[in-house]
Amino acid sequence: MSPTGRRNWKRVRATSLRHALELCKDHAREKLNRSVEGIASEMGVADHWTVYKWLQTGRIPAILIRPFETACGIDFVTRWLAASSGRMLVDIPSGRTLKDTDLVELHTGFSQALKFITDFYAGNADPEATVAALTTHLENVAWHRANVTQHSSPELDFDSE
Repeated sequence: MSPTGRRNWKRVRATSLRHALELCKDHAREKLNRSVEGIASEMGVADHWTVYKWLQTGRIPAILIRPFETACGIDFVTRWLAASSGRMLVDIPSGRTLKDTDLVELHTGFSQALKFITDFYAGNADPEATVAALTTHLENVAWHRANVTQHSSPELDFDSE
């Protein structure tokens, strides 16, 4: 967590399926002001206790992963499933123009990853935190690579505010 007590959701990584479900629930509460009952309602699940059971056991039907993530507004379960298979997901860029903060975030991510890996090899860093920092940085670099490739033929930016 940051000094303000709020998480930087771009840097958070799940360590298990159950943790991914919990992170999704926490994101829904923090960012969407949505309770478990609200998540269940958004998903069309009649009994919100079913969602509590999934959170407790870490067992959710595969067909309900996307509705759950959509209701929570974030895709930690999908990302954990990919990472647990040795894969990395990269958001599909639209070829949009770079914002000033994009390069700052890239540089900050590189600095953090470099610090973690230096500390790790010196025996002073947690392997999970090091992997999380490296994964975040690799995803950001891959996004920029794809954005540069896509820049010559940008798509319509329907997500812009």
